[in-house]
Amino acid sequence: MTWIQSHFLVIMLSAATIFAAVWLMMMRKQLRIHPAMAIVFAVLHTTYGVLCVKAFAVLEGANSGAMSIFGAVFFMPIAYALGAKIFRLSPANVFDVFTIPLVFTLMLSRCNCLVAGCCLGRFVSGTAHRWPTREAEIVFYLVFLFASVPCVWKEETKGRLFPIYMLSYGAFRALIEFFRVSDSNTLFHLSHIWALLAFSLGFSIYVEVDKRIKSHRYR
Repeated sequence: MTWIQSHFLVIMLSAATIFAAVWLMMMRKQLRIHPAMAIVFAVLHTTYGVLCVKAFAVLEGANSGAMSIFGAVFFMPIAYALGAKIFRLSPANVFDVFTIPLVFTLMLSRCNCLVAGCCLGRFVSGTAHRWPTREAEIVFYLVFLFASVPCVWKEETKGRLFPIYMLSYGAFRALIEFFRVSDSNTLFHLSHIWALLAFSLGFSIYVEVDKRIKSHRYR
């Protein structure tokens, strides 16, 4: 048990990579990639994602061992856009398909927070209990996956899924941050700014993508 606890993050990232490989293998026809590339993309996805969350935490002023999920929210789209261009894939398909393993990976990373004892909720006023902010975020990811996986499988999202994730997660974090412990020990803190930025960007991108889809549909 001690070994599992000390290596829990590695176990979670390994599970996320396996999930990504299986998912990409299942979606290979939609992406138009060779089956072997699913494994390569899965490993690169996890590796780049870890670098993103660590880099963003450093930018926030945290120590080098810390991680910030907003790094994935803001930096992963760069990899998706470049990957689509380099491998000549449909950007809409890439963003839709890769949003699923992204969300799954972030869910497992939040599970790691439960084991590591970090990212705590504030104490509920007058009690020794904390707000279950980490658990609430895991539920958010589960609901998002449950709702979005069938839509991606049926190719219904048409490039809308990542901005939907971005704006919904931004809205969720903007609310839940009031119940989380912060370094500044203030009710409104830096993560609120990132959450509102994510919501604004996600909403703007969604409107633009949706407009292009409708314009193409009614030509």
